[in-house]
Amino acid sequence: MRIVSACPPLAAALLAIVLAAAPAGAETILARYSVSLVGFRIGEASAKGAVSAAAYRVALDAHLTGLAEWLAHMRIALVSSGEIHRGTVLPNAYATTAATTHEARTVRMALESGNVRAVDISPPLEDEAIRIPVSSAEKRNVLDPTSALIMAVPAGEPLVGPAACNRTLPIYDGVVRFDLTMTYTGTRNVSAIGYDGPVSVCSVRYKPIAGHRYDSRSTKFMAENHDIEVWLAPIERAHVVIPFHIGLRTMAGMAYVDAIELHLEPSGKTLKADR
Repeated sequence: MRIVSACPPLAAALLAIVLAAAPAGAETILARYSVSLVGFRIGEASAKGAVSAAAYRVALDAHLTGLAEWLAHMRIALVSSGEIHRGTVLPNAYATTAATTHEARTVRMALESGNVRAVDISPPLEDEAIRIPVSSAEKRNVLDPTSALIMAVPAGEPLVGPAACNRTLPIYDGVVRFDLTMTYTGTRNVSAIGYDGPVSVCSVRYKPIAGHRYDSRSTKFMAENHDIEVWLAPIERAHVVIPFHIGLRTMAGMAYVDAIELHLEPSGKTLKADR
């Protein structure tokens, strides 16, 4: 399996777990998700994050399991940190490593309040010359794939309903720049260890911006994909929502990410943004 990017389009969005600000002190969110493809469980993702009213840090580990692991041993680790200012997520640092039995690639990105300052990819991409260049303007006011799913809901708005969904996320993973536009379609009741209650159901559209290959069939497929859906669970104290379920049609069939456990715990620590 050739790794062309440590975070191919939507891969981190499919697996990443979202954490958000707490009104006072720092809180810890612990989450565990299962990943399935065409009805078969193929992986797991676990995450731990510390969040406060002004800053956040998130660490995620995702890996294949069962037959999928035997066929293609792959693990992805992501770390993200930044600030939260007036309800806006402003990433400052992002790093991810994707590894298979035969290859590994690490992407490190430094940002200042959501504006990219430096990107290091090791080893460098072999196909950079046939990718659409990402301009400086397209690297401003962006979210990395982990921070992209920190979804603050405006003060005074309910955590379940249109305000939870309706937004566009400008995402840059150090290689590919794309937008995810989310639209509210309804509510559902769900149950998992640590959470039992309503979620907002959002349809999602993928819009490629730059960084993808000129001839990418997968990018064209995703741009035309109408089968992307996210369910967002409310975190009341932080007044944010986080993914409980993600459904995504891939070129191999339907893939799903489902919460197995979702816990929110006060940590009693003061968290400051990394610089």
